[in-house]
Amino acid sequence: MKAKTVLIFLLCILRGSVSDEDITLRYRKKDFPAGFLFGAGTSAYQVEGAAAEDGRTPSIWDTYVHSGASGIMGTGDIACDQYHKYKGDVKLMKDTGLDAYRFSISWSRLIPNGRGRTNPKGLQYYNNLINELIGNGIQPHITLFHYDLPQALEDEYEGWLSPKILKDFEAYADVCFREFGDRVKYWTTLNEPNVLPLLGYDIGQIPPQRCSYPFGSCAKGNSVVEPYIVAQNLLLAHGHAARLYKEKYQAKQQGFVGLNIFVYWFVPSTQSPEDVSAAQRAQDFITGWFVNPLVFGDYPIIVKKNAGSKLPSFSKSQAKLIRGSYDFLGLNHYTTIDVKHEDHNLEVEERDIFLDMFAKLNLKDSFEFPSKPLGMQRVLEYFKRVYGNPPIYIHENGFVTLFNESLNDTRRVRYLRGYLGSLLNAIRNGSDTRGYFVWSFMDVFELLSGNYTRYGLYHVDFNDEDLKRSPKQSALWYSNFLQGGESFSLIQKPVNQPQTSQSAQ
Repeated sequence: MKAKTVLIFLLCILRGSVSDEDITLRYRKKDFPAGFLFGAGTSAYQVEGAAAEDGRTPSIWDTYVHSGASGIMGTGDIACDQYHKYKGDVKLMKDTGLDAYRFSISWSRLIPNGRGRTNPKGLQYYNNLINELIGNGIQPHITLFHYDLPQALEDEYEGWLSPKILKDFEAYADVCFREFGDRVKYWTTLNEPNVLPLLGYDIGQIPPQRCSYPFGSCAKGNSVVEPYIVAQNLLLAHGHAARLYKEKYQAKQQGFVGLNIFVYWFVPSTQSPEDVSAAQRAQDFITGWFVNPLVFGDYPIIVKKNAGSKLPSFSKSQAKLIRGSYDFLGLNHYTTIDVKHEDHNLEVEERDIFLDMFAKLNLKDSFEFPSKPLGMQRVLEYFKRVYGNPPIYIHENGFVTLFNESLNDTRRVRYLRGYLGSLLNAIRNGSDTRGYFVWSFMDVFELLSGNYTRYGLYHVDFNDEDLKRSPKQSALWYSNFLQGGESFSLIQKPVNQPQTSQSAQ
């Protein structure tokens, strides 16, 4: 699979090829359950800026974008400058009507060397942001790790490839729980840990840019085994942090801890047994790879079978640590894609994870995709059926456009309407989904395309010295919906669906 194709696949910047007939659903905010949260999100490197200010040290993303090898438009050096503009941004959130704001903490801002001394300026910034949010009636939802590992830890022991990361991540989490947990009730340990091994260690598209021929062209790495090692360490790091919170803080702070996963809805290209099986393999390799250990204590059967000895095994104590180590799951969902079986020789040793999956993902080379909202409902029904209906927050859902989009972003409005309507259908069918966050609150420095693409409700003029924020039509629509206005969606009727998962252990 070519690197560019995989990049597009994991970026959600593709076109689904499923043909659906639309039906209309009208709804209001009051149709959602009492206490249901509506918010929007960003992440630290993508929005804060102040990359070298007040004691912050580089993360692997700082190193990457300044290496000259990224090919990304812009850097996160300034980004949206939320480090200095957080009060104005919080006011915009309040004016929009957000219940909650999802953001991440920069590990290298809070603990510059990755371990040891806490940076008082970093501590002050996050305390100020949290207090500003709460003072404006907005609930903070914090992600501890959103791709931006301190460069110091990558240099010292190759970051997520080493079991040494487990102790350092737990210590970092301890600082966050201790310093902010009296006001923060929702903690996500990791953002999209199922994406990092693929893009960072298989094709080397993002830092730390590790891969091997023929799966990518990197200075170092091993695409065959490293993604599985990194995935195991990510799961164990989550387990350690979650256990720490539950044993040391939860009783007093009364908060919740969970993990975030990137999810597609996969449909078979045809109803042939081969394509139906391929769609399920894709689901197990992309979703079950992480969710199965959390729910059942082990990897999916098909992942173990196809990956073989490359896949690390869990000891009894590790399985116990990970299984049930969440109060909720966060899902990032953008679109639906169709899958076709593709033959590969499973006896060949030099395979990366995509060949282990041996399914063809039908993609088109595009930065835009049509609304396929039925996928939201199907994903949530899948989690209800296969994983026991865990509490879920939709952490990311949004529509991408190019940098020169108009403020009249009617396609984004249409997209959000559809996915919210699909979400409501899932809830009415029994899904225990408790919140929804648009990605993103404002245009941010997108990790795989920099300033070239936009997801924001608010436009940020990156050519303006003051980085002026302007509401798009989507911001006005979302605000009106949050204040009780009626919305409607065009929900697609189902066509092809994967069969019941092999995932259950």
